[in-house]
Amino acid sequence: QGKVVQNTLINMGMNNLRNIRQGKHFEIEVDENDEVNAKKKVDEMCKKLLVNLIIEDYKISKTQ
Repeated sequence: QGKVVQNTLINMGMNNLRNIRQGKHFEIEVDENDEVNAKKKVDEMCKKLLVNLIIEDYKISKTQ
């Protein structure tokens, strides 16, 4: 399921997406050195595809 989401996001023009895994939460890797820009890209992904804002909340956090 994560690969389908990844391919959809890439087809939507989000070409800096490196990897995405889906379970209870999404783990998203982006090719972006600037943390602010990386969070903006992930936020855009959430709003456009990953999250149903009517019934779901989300937060973005950096992991290593």
